[in-house]
Amino acid sequence: MDSPVYWYYLAYAQMKAGMLEQALTSIHKALSSQTPYPSKERLLEMKRQLQAEHNTVVDVKRGDVTGDGTIDTVYLTADKTPDSPFWQNITLVIRNGRTNQYEKIFLKENAGYNPTIFLGDFTGNKMNDILIVINTGGSEGLIYAYVFSFMNGVFQQIFDSEVFNKQDQYDVTYKNHYKANVTSLNQKKKYAIDLTFKGDDYLVEIYNGDGTLKEPIRGWVSPLSGLYPVDFERDGIYELNAYQNIAGRYNADWLCYVENVLKWNGREFISARQNVAIFGQDFDAHKSF
Repeated sequence: MDSPVYWYYLAYAQMKAGMLEQALTSIHKALSSQTPYPSKERLLEMKRQLQAEHNTVVDVKRGDVTGDGTIDTVYLTADKTPDSPFWQNITLVIRNGRTNQYEKIFLKENAGYNPTIFLGDFTGNKMNDILIVINTGGSEGLIYAYVFSFMNGVFQQIFDSEVFNKQDQYDVTYKNHYKANVTSLNQKKKYAIDLTFKGDDYLVEIYNGDGTLKEPIRGWVSPLSGLYPVDFERDGIYELNAYQNIAGRYNADWLCYVENVLKWNGREFISARQNVAIFGQDFDAHKSF
């Protein structure tokens, strides 16, 4: 029976037997219930205990990733740095549900924080693909991200955040009268940003009293800081919603975000839609703008 009570006691028994991977799978099954038993907090504590004691599996998901109709188990394993949430040697491991054989895939960038797995169909081939996201931990909030898909009998990498970062080219230029232009060279789009939301203290540093620039300023678009699976068309096929920070004079000088909706075209992910999202300006609700 698919009962959270049974999954909890099975996980408890598997922990006692030293069956780490099976215990984590059972815990995730118990957590997926609308009424986790004995509580969500207890199950999460068991998960943390397993990860602390065995220091290997950092995330696990189950789904058919090979297209044979059986449920496979997908893991991320890693080595934990003592007294730190930093993980090293992060590795993708897939257990084939039909053959019980394991396959390891080594990641190009295999160290960082909070590595996670998402399973979903990005290519429209009616099977789950594997999305991996790892936080770099830097001040810019950047990520490493990969997508793997089972094609022609093997797992192939179909998205690499480093390749994406190199392909997308932008020009960010400050203009007179408190404006900045963001030009997407690949998409051949231009966006105008009103800088007045940055406040008077910011503006007087870089603009003269007549609104002209004191000196030329060029900003930049940072590498990926967010990548989220979203089924925009509600057809069972996920797109990748990609976010990049637009910075002005330094990393923490955020102006806005570039948002790209990436869609699989049969060969690669392409930008199906691009937007620039600005930050809202705080105001007093009792006063007019």
